[in-house]
Amino acid sequence: MKHLAVLAAMLAPVSALADADPADWDAVIAEAEGQTVYWNAWGGSTTTNDFIAWVGDRVAADYGVTLEHVKLTDTADAVTRVLSEKQAGEDEDGAIDMIWINGANFAAMKEADLLFGPYAEQLPNWAFVDAEGKTVQTDFTVPVEGYESPWAMAQVVFIHDTSDLAAPLGSMNAILDWSAANPGRFTYPQPPDFLGTTFLKQALVDLLDDPSVLAAPATDDNYDAVTAPLWAFLDDLTPTLWREGRAYPATGPAQLQLIADGEVDLAISFSPGEATAAIANNQLPPSVRTFVLDKGTIGNASFVAIPYNSGSTAGAMVVANFLMSPEAQARAQDPEILGYGTVLNMDALPAEDRAAFDALELGVATLSPAELGSVQAEPHPSWMTRIADDWMQRYGVAQ
Repeated sequence: MKHLAVLAAMLAPVSALADADPADWDAVIAEAEGQTVYWNAWGGSTTTNDFIAWVGDRVAADYGVTLEHVKLTDTADAVTRVLSEKQAGEDEDGAIDMIWINGANFAAMKEADLLFGPYAEQLPNWAFVDAEGKTVQTDFTVPVEGYESPWAMAQVVFIHDTSDLAAPLGSMNAILDWSAANPGRFTYPQPPDFLGTTFLKQALVDLLDDPSVLAAPATDDNYDAVTAPLWAFLDDLTPTLWREGRAYPATGPAQLQLIADGEVDLAISFSPGEATAAIANNQLPPSVRTFVLDKGTIGNASFVAIPYNSGSTAGAMVVANFLMSPEAQARAQDPEILGYGTVLNMDALPAEDRAAFDALELGVATLSPAELGSVQAEPHPSWMTRIADDWMQRYGVAQ
């Protein structure tokens, strides 16, 4: 199919092959019409695939852009493809026009100058993005600088069974106090499980007076002092945990099963809609709800980026802009469609667009965007590498 796009480009005016200027949006829209955008995105979820197909229908109808979903099992494959094209001198009309990306893959592409841009903050719908309250200008501490645009949010929430734990707990120290008063009723997945290390990150961020120190890499000079509050907290918490910390659930689902079995009353999740979905599936009791900490909880965004050698940069920017639209964001947040968190600032939206979010039935256990509040930034990855290793030395147990 790609050769057809190449042929079409050869027959198009020369200007169609030039990189579009995001500051001239009318020109971007004009250039995008007729372009085909090959979006390399994880294809492991039917609901996500259906959402991307809907996006394709909408940008085709409104802008004449054809969206082709290239389904990936590993985003690193797309990064490798773009890098291979650069090494082969294929600097125009590469095979990939847009990638669903974040974290280490974004850092690698930015470092290797494999990205088109900056473009994100010049897109019209950037005006609605919550750049102050959500972590959309850094990606795991790497400055985005306009080289990728956000389209979905994940954020830590705590799941609690209100039958036994009625009120939310506002801090990690409040969780410690509650666990001490209710021994055996809390646990978290064992690191290095993703959700287990997320609990350690969340604890450290909440315990520090100034968590911004975690934006810089961990070093031999700063590691012991910065992490000391975490180890003191865990020394006190561990004896109060389920099975006195001598065993841990292996995964997030195993942790939720302990709530379902009535063994614990509190769990951590990185998906604000997970509890509602679990109630709907009869995996959790209807008395379950969620809360966030008073200072906010850590979260990260999913982004899209445009490779430097895309031949359809205008079309890709049209798709990226549409993904940040109130229409697309409200649809993505609908728990019956995707249930993803929004990247938008509700206060920045026109009344009719905010009403669309307000009308969503998020479910009895899902917090609204306003209730989720501010998002705390992820620490630099070097902190978690060392913390997970130290946790295993201090508290790790055989599964």
